[in-house]
Amino acid sequence: MREISFDTETTGLNPRGGDRLVEIGGVELINHIPTGNSYHVYINPERDMPEEAFRVHGLSEEFLSDKPLFKQVADAFLEFVGDATLVIHNAAFDMGFINHELAQIGRKPIPNAQVIDTLEIARRKHPTGPNSLDALCSRYGIDNSKRVKHGALLDAEILAEVYLELIGGRQTALGLMPEEGASASSGPSLEIGELGSFNARPRPAPLGSFLANSEHEAHKNFVQGMGDEAIWRKYNG
Repeated sequence: MREISFDTETTGLNPRGGDRLVEIGGVELINHIPTGNSYHVYINPERDMPEEAFRVHGLSEEFLSDKPLFKQVADAFLEFVGDATLVIHNAAFDMGFINHELAQIGRKPIPNAQVIDTLEIARRKHPTGPNSLDALCSRYGIDNSKRVKHGALLDAEILAEVYLELIGGRQTALGLMPEEGASASSGPSLEIGELGSFNARPRPAPLGSFLANSEHEAHKNFVQGMGDEAIWRKYNG
């Protein structure tokens, strides 16, 4: 199962009012585990940077002036995403910007069915809140000390850890070693709560006894000394 923990930074809050994307970050997860594969790009928004937005992410108009336009990175972005599920905290915000930018260059939107909103999960799991990304890091003991300012890739990395905790903790997926010569993808795996059957390799030879011969002999004499009636009482009350 391929998912992408995903985040964006923008010039403001309203894409229809002229705000634009300035950064995209994504971290690939396979069966909820980060693979080390990621996507990151800064984007020239072709407009000024409002002071309020600059205070959030620290990306200046000057810094972004030589970065590619969204239309120049759209193909690489969509190729990275593919048919993976996007895991986003407050998905309506990020997807509003992504799909607005895609529409501006005549591309199809990414459907809602391809998105998981971790804010919704957090609100169901912790209805009294708070459920910001920082608050969830504090709740689950996740180190976010590097998050002095918002950054799309850093936030995507942190969100991947938060997501794992929200869906059940770091043992939601247990990978079992495949047989020698078998591919990793063909090896059995279990998920907590979904312990189905799997093919265990038979032991090539029975385990030897851990009891010494003297202990075996003592046990045999003890049982014989109890007699049939005593044994019956022991196991039948």
